[in-house]
Amino acid sequence: MTDNSNHRAVPDTMAAIAIDRFGGADELKVQTLPVPKPGPDEVLIKVHTAGVGVWDPPDREGALAKMRDTKPSFPYILGRDGAGTIASVGERVTQLQEGDRVYAYGPSDPQANLYAQYATANIKNVAPVPESLGFREAGVLPTDGVTALCGLERALNLQAGETLLVFGASGGLGHLAVQLAKRMGVQVSAIASGEDGVALAQKLGADAAVDGHKDEMITVAQAAAPDGFDAALLCAGGETADRALALVREGGRAAYPHGVTPEPKGPPEITIQAYNGEASAEIFEKLNHLINAGPFTVHISHTFPLSEAAEAHRMLEEHFLGRIALDCTFSH
Repeated sequence: MTDNSNHRAVPDTMAAIAIDRFGGADELKVQTLPVPKPGPDEVLIKVHTAGVGVWDPPDREGALAKMRDTKPSFPYILGRDGAGTIASVGERVTQLQEGDRVYAYGPSDPQANLYAQYATANIKNVAPVPESLGFREAGVLPTDGVTALCGLERALNLQAGETLLVFGASGGLGHLAVQLAKRMGVQVSAIASGEDGVALAQKLGADAAVDGHKDEMITVAQAAAPDGFDAALLCAGGETADRALALVREGGRAAYPHGVTPEPKGPPEITIQAYNGEASAEIFEKLNHLINAGPFTVHISHTFPLSEAAEAHRMLEEHFLGRIALDCTFSH
């Protein structure tokens, strides 16, 4: 039975982080804006937590609008992942109802808008929050969770018993990939950032972990798979990533998400491909199933109130593990 109390409680206006022009972090301001109305295939989410990702500054600077050749509409609200409670549903939505706990993944929407107290999302980009996670963890899960699983399952076609090298294993994408790959029965070695990153990868179940900044990185990683790794997932690029690709066996394969720069370059005897994380009902179902199979960590290094979104963007330039979150239960 649908509870209509949430719908009646939806206000006319909300607090949101919006920009009036593309630019630096200082452009991010709290604004009072109308609560959006869901279209026929959309839901309106009362947002609890939004994720702050490395893709957000380019969006803030206008790179995404330029890449898509779309004319932006200001004020422009950022935010491509988040979680909360459904406040109302569009007329064609039957899978979910008001009051359901959901997370939303926004890259395919023209303008994702989750840095706000309320946000709309197409039903194809929305899934129930995994039973084992709270709103904070679910709010930073969507983009990296979907992208990690697409890389492991579709791009790399990993099979139980294979060996995998995860480069960038302590970041938002990498630390989820380590856990998901382990649940798929894969032997995982992690190249992480810093001693704290190595400790996180070990805590999350990596069979071996090494600091990518250390000279002995290649030697330590090689010891975990003397005959070479079957596959590698690269969550970051650069000279160290290219060196890591030499650890993949002849005939092995590697993958990295579109957006990793510089684009990794491997030896000619391995297959390397770029891929997109693409939301679908099947991917959401598989992701939730793997997460609910046991204790699962979505590591959040810092949580900022919605009003401090600019500080959250600046933190992206610092060393941190996992993800950064915005608390959208901001009282305006």
